[in-house]
Amino acid sequence: MRCETSPSVNMQQSGVVRDLERQGDMATYTYIRVAYSFERKIATVTLQRPEVHNAMNAQVIEELIRAFLELSSDERLHAVVLTGDGPSFSAGGDVNAMRGAANFTKEQNVNDALHLADLLHIINTLPCPVVARVNGTAMGGGVGLVAVCDIAIAAESARFAFSEVKLGIAPAVISPYVLRKIGESHARLLFVTGERFSAARAHEIGLVHSVAAQEQLDEVVQKVLKELLTSAPQAIRACKALALNVPQMEREEARIYTAQTLAHLRVGDEGQEGLQAFLEKRKPHWMA
Repeated sequence: MRCETSPSVNMQQSGVVRDLERQGDMATYTYIRVAYSFERKIATVTLQRPEVHNAMNAQVIEELIRAFLELSSDERLHAVVLTGDGPSFSAGGDVNAMRGAANFTKEQNVNDALHLADLLHIINTLPCPVVARVNGTAMGGGVGLVAVCDIAIAAESARFAFSEVKLGIAPAVISPYVLRKIGESHARLLFVTGERFSAARAHEIGLVHSVAAQEQLDEVVQKVLKELLTSAPQAIRACKALALNVPQMEREEARIYTAQTLAHLRVGDEGQEGLQAFLEKRKPHWMA
């Protein structure tokens, strides 16, 4: 069994991980913004195409891939927040991009779809947790972005839909991640109807973990982030890897993998510091 890990992609470094001021922007992008907060322990990636409801075209996907690959190497991070600018989270595929794809060959369409698949895999396997701040409507590929996040918090006004079927296509590339979240039964209904559903229903079927009033969305997100900031960053990564990998393992493989994980953490710097801090009744260094 092959464990889920971040892929190795041959791509020039874009300077995302630089010495920057608190809350300062990272590398320069056209359609997304990346910024640090909490003394560089939290990064926020914001889709910045509000005029088209943060729809994704090839450049948006490329920029997201570049940003998340850069963030994957920053071991200081406790989490990355993914959100949208304006009233929508993401409307999924850009209409103009779809219009252009209509003239693509089958091979070109496959390559186009593979870029989205690469992005979803990179976010899904980012070493630290990814928190979806679903500030508004998520459609099609936008729901796929929600599905690959470890923690999803939605505004109660948000609406969701697997709208591809209305355009004569299918939520194919996002389906592996969506099925893991909502299961076959809900997918068999929502994929074929393409119906819109509420944040409350998204919570009920497991697509999102909590729902908040729009004016309280940031408060709820901050509460989750503060919980993550009290956890050791390398232990967080180990916990995410457990959740990704153990369900796919046979019993003996899981037995060895989990024992080795625990042993590695116990003798590591964080495990030693955590125990010492507990015995000395003080905060561990990662909370300082």
